[in-house]
Amino acid sequence: MIQTKMELTQEEEEILAGKQGETMQKVMESIVLYGEIFGARRLLPLNGPVHLVTSFGIPLLKPVFEMMDELVENGIQSKEEFTVDPRPLDYDNVKCNLLEKLVFKIMYGKQKEYEKQLQKVGLKNENAFTCTCYLPEVGNTPSLGDILAWAESSAVVYANSVLGARSNRNSGIIELCCGIVGKAPEFGLLTDEGRKAKWLVEVKTSKVPNAQVLGSAIGMKVVEDVPYITGLDKFLGVGFSIDTRDYLKDMGAASASNGAVGLYHVENITPEAIEQQRSLLVENYQKYTIDDQEVERIINSYPLMWKKKEAKPKVCFIGCPHLSLEQLASWSERISLALKKADREKVGLPTLLCAAPDVVNAFKGDKTRYSQLLATGARITSICALMYMNNPLCAKQPVITNSNKLRTYTTAKFLLDEELLAQIIN
Repeated sequence: MIQTKMELTQEEEEILAGKQGETMQKVMESIVLYGEIFGARRLLPLNGPVHLVTSFGIPLLKPVFEMMDELVENGIQSKEEFTVDPRPLDYDNVKCNLLEKLVFKIMYGKQKEYEKQLQKVGLKNENAFTCTCYLPEVGNTPSLGDILAWAESSAVVYANSVLGARSNRNSGIIELCCGIVGKAPEFGLLTDEGRKAKWLVEVKTSKVPNAQVLGSAIGMKVVEDVPYITGLDKFLGVGFSIDTRDYLKDMGAASASNGAVGLYHVENITPEAIEQQRSLLVENYQKYTIDDQEVERIINSYPLMWKKKEAKPKVCFIGCPHLSLEQLASWSERISLALKKADREKVGLPTLLCAAPDVVNAFKGDKTRYSQLLATGARITSICALMYMNNPLCAKQPVITNSNKLRTYTTAKFLLDEELLAQIIN
């Protein structure tokens, strides 16, 4: 048994001492050691379900599969059903040649076996594969003040910022261990002090900035710190709406990938900013102003990673993080109208709209809109575009996207929405 300075309850001490079995002891040791690294004083009970980042069956993750086998053999499950990040493959909608499929088979050769393990340990259902688990169609939506143990950077920053729940940016598998014990170490974004803003970010643009670019600018500037953002309410309005939700979803994902932001506050919009206002700012906070010139500078700073700089795009991904139902409907309409305006019937290159399985099913329920989208030649998928681009053969393709997260982690080229639309039409 490890020695710890953390204040544990009697039940927690008993688990750590092995009184609930060796496997539960290992799980508790992992959580306690993780908490001690960050100076956690105690463990807090979780209020909501867990979200896992590790969704892919990469054979190199052998220790993970062995751990899952041990959990299954001992009948150990997460206390609440969990969701998990997107699957890596969808050959029905994301076409691949034989050589690409061969590489994928090597890369994700344990996918089926791993999914069976996830199901036995507490996966919500076969549709629970998405990075936007908090959307209403998926249903893993925490409430204000809930204590969570999530991994997946875009989900963590959304839960913390837009919903006002509390989760650290946990590493893969730690979040599952926390879900099994039903506890998370108290440090960082689980504390009042850890949620204070060290930056005042003033948005002073002439029009609403692109969410992906704004998030990118913030992430690169504040890195892992918490920003307090002003000026967005002028464009988005006060309080919460579906459009605001989707804007902040994309902005947060970019800030979490272009930096390491786990929480942001937006004046007059996000719940803690509405309640506490600028008292959320620490003393001697730093300031960052984003105007039209800064937005332009950020866009121009993105490197083009294509081998042939002047190549024509071969694939387009829209939806990283996954699109909401409203975004899926909006893109369907925009593509259809742009084709009609250009007097064309089909998109000019494979165009993939990525959304959660439950969101896709809800969209398919609107048969008119769904048929309209299919008629354009665009396709809907629920894969993770990042996992697709991890295939070195796919990474060589000139891929375009409107996702700053996908741009950051892959060779994909970032385009603003209107530029992207023009490319896929023409």
